[in-house]
Amino acid sequence: MADAVLARQQGDDFQARMFWLNAALLLRGDGMVTKVAFETGPKAFDDVVIDYAPGKGPLDHHGKRISRLHKQCKWHVKTGDFGAADLLVPKFIGGEKHSFLNRARDAQVAFAPTGEGAMFELLTNWNLRPADLLRKLIRTEWNALDLDLLFEGGPGTAMGILRAEWANHLCIDETELRKLARTLVLHTRLQSGAQLRDQLNDRFASVGMRQISSAQTGFEYDDLIRKLHAQGRKEFDRKTFGELVRDENLLAGPLKPEKTIVGVRSFMHPIDNLSVRVADMLDLVGDFDGRYLKEGKSWNGDLLPRVRDFIVDAAKQGDHIRLVLDAHVSLAFAVGSILNVKSGKSIEIEQRTDGKRFWKRDDVPVDPQWPVIDAERIEMENGGSELAVAIGLTHDIVPMAKDYLRSRPDIGTLLAVALDKGSASGASVKSGSHAMKLAEAVTAAVRQEKRGSTLHVFIAAPNGFTFFLGQQQQALGRTVVYEWDHDGPRGSGYSEGIIVG
Repeated sequence: MADAVLARQQGDDFQARMFWLNAALLLRGDGMVTKVAFETGPKAFDDVVIDYAPGKGPLDHHGKRISRLHKQCKWHVKTGDFGAADLLVPKFIGGEKHSFLNRARDAQVAFAPTGEGAMFELLTNWNLRPADLLRKLIRTEWNALDLDLLFEGGPGTAMGILRAEWANHLCIDETELRKLARTLVLHTRLQSGAQLRDQLNDRFASVGMRQISSAQTGFEYDDLIRKLHAQGRKEFDRKTFGELVRDENLLAGPLKPEKTIVGVRSFMHPIDNLSVRVADMLDLVGDFDGRYLKEGKSWNGDLLPRVRDFIVDAAKQGDHIRLVLDAHVSLAFAVGSILNVKSGKSIEIEQRTDGKRFWKRDDVPVDPQWPVIDAERIEMENGGSELAVAIGLTHDIVPMAKDYLRSRPDIGTLLAVALDKGSASGASVKSGSHAMKLAEAVTAAVRQEKRGSTLHVFIAAPNGFTFFLGQQQQALGRTVVYEWDHDGPRGSGYSEGIIVG
């Protein structure tokens, strides 16, 4: 009983924070979000509903603009997992008669009868079962279903059997099943409560709402949702939400003048959709299959020219730029090389490590207690003339880099860069100032070494550091940045990413 009560309370709080995260966008000047509601939509997809202005909504995974997003939040106290079969079981969503797919189908028929224009999103802290077909179906860059894979193969194949189970359960044919599947999104990589609080505070700060200190044990916005629910006030447009924040004293004061805010995205963040909060964004997600560049696509032939054009155009908008990079390490380095130290721009870059904040090269005074780099020269057995550098600020990557370099006879030396005192961790880089100092130190260490025509760089570090290192590219010379296989299906190794210079 205690677990059930705790789960309900935590679930209600999570739902409330999803409401505030999206409702705060009603205060933005771009008019993208027109209405946000909670517990007012179709059954099982009514936790949070967001309406977008015509022509301003985010794009779905097929490049079609949506006008409405329905969110269903399922929070569990204990860890667990689920698979394709659970979507047919009412108990999975706390029901007695109707399954997740039943509810999703009802919502899709009501709001996206053609399979376009709306999305229906499940947010849960349970994971997908590792060997389940549903896990294979999720396109990780969008958290949507891979329709090509789902509708691949005949009736006797694994996917054919799954299609039949779902279609029979819903009493529909495969044409209608495709329409439904196109609208579904499954988010399982949810943030902790503390991380979500940081994300909310960042959103509140951007629209002039009061932030909640991490020192406070409570979160007053959760309590306010309960009050609004009791009053029957569940739906807000730009006017009524503005009145609410004024009446409840939720405004922190006038906003500072806006900076030029731009984003580059090559993968999707679990719950923080970059296209919703950044008006000017280069979206490269369609060029990737999960974390991997699609077959036939080229880092330098297809991506780098688009990144360069986008960043140069953004730089023309003003001298104060905020960058948000939900992007591969190669792209973070490339953006830095374009906005290099001679660009004359004041640049802030969003860093999600240890919460979410913006780093600048001089954001805080230099602290002599910050970790500094140690660099060790390692001679490879192949005797090649070129130099590689493995930079492990969050964790040690030297063994993985050495494994890769055994297949590269042209690279004869590895410069292993780590932080002193074994201090590598997710929080080892303290600020923008620290990241910039480390980037300058790495550059100085590299320049002391003999190099061939190309520098080969392996990085495990915050993207903020990688951006600052990219700003040093002219001093580093022609540079190849390598990408790590995060998920393992392609061999858990490195592959060449972008080449700059």
